[in-house]
Formats: sequence, structure tokens, C-alpha cells
Amino acid sequence: MGKALEEARVAFDEDEVPVGAVIVRDGILLGRGHNQNRTLGDPTAHAEIIAITAACDKTGESRLEGADIFVTLEPCAMCAGALVLARIRRLYFGVYDDKTGACGSIFDVVREPRLNHNVEVYNGLEKERCAGLLEEFFAAKRKQ
Repeated sequence: MGKALEEARVAFDEDEVPVGAVIVRDGILLGRGHNQNRTLGDPTAHAEIIAITAACDKTGESRLEGADIFVTLEPCAMCAGALVLARIRRLYFGVYDDKTGACGSIFDVVREPRLNHNVEVYNGLEKERCAGLLEEFFAAKRKQ
């Protein structure tokens, strides 16, 4: 989760919502990403999507079976769907997103029994640090 927090800090420094993600398999870092919606002018440029793309580029695979993703914030529906399609094994995230979360809070896309793949979910990793970075970012935005 430390590497995901590093990515979130990069997003913060780029004036992006500070979310970071890393994908690991067998102890090897396959991909990393941070939110770049504003930078790229792309609503799909979420940390998870960027990390999945990087991991697929690195491995030459379109599925990341056996890989785990660490994300600072609970993935949204788009990202949760991408985790299922990428065949991610486990999701570890820091804090729930009670506005758009789709991995246990509002929706639970990654554990939907009708889908052909489910992702194991673990939450609360580095919860205080993940929440603190988001709170700092949005507090600064409210002052502007």
C-alpha cells in the first residue's frame, strides 16, 4: 500500500484527486497509476485503469490472473468492472468511497455472483493515511 500512497501523492501534487494504485504478482510490481482525469482530459483516466494498462503492457497479457491490486480508495463501478475483466485476484484498498464505491459500499461489482469472475476484497489498509491525503486535498479545494 505504500507504493499506492506514493502514487496518490503524485496525483495530489498534480492537482488531481489523490488516488493511487499498484498491481503486484508474485512480489513483482507490474503496473502503477494515479488519477490523471484533469491532466489527460479523460474521465476514464483513473488510477486503477492506468495501473491495469501498465501491467498488461509489461506482461503482454490481457488478463492479470494471480495479480493483486492495492488502491488508496475503493474503486468506482468502472474500475470495479475493469478489475473483473482483468481477472485481478485480490483487491486491497484503504478507504470506502460512500459516493461512488462499487466494491462493497454502494455496489459490489467485484463480488457479483452472476459475473464470470469475482475478486477477493480486503479494506482498511493504511486507512488513516489514505483518508488523510483525501481530506487534505479537499480541504484545500474548499479554501480556493
